[in-house]
Amino acid sequence: MVEAGMPAMETIQSATGMASQLLGIEDKLGTLEAGKLADIVAVAGNPINDISKMGQMRFVMKEGKVYRHDQ
Repeated sequence: MVEAGMPAMETIQSATGMASQLLGIEDKLGTLEAGKLADIVAVAGNPINDISKMGQMRFVMKEGKVYRHDQ
């Protein structure tokens, strides 16, 4: 989407919050808020400045457990 001209932040929001709204699960997923499931990723750098950073995962946190693939 960024390649087509969408700003990086809007691209990330459309893949998370907006996607959960379309699926009707925004009460559980899509944003980081108290009471919601919180699966998150940490990336190497700022994806707002460089969206390719989204492909450089440092770790994923799923259901409170951190998963790393150290190289």
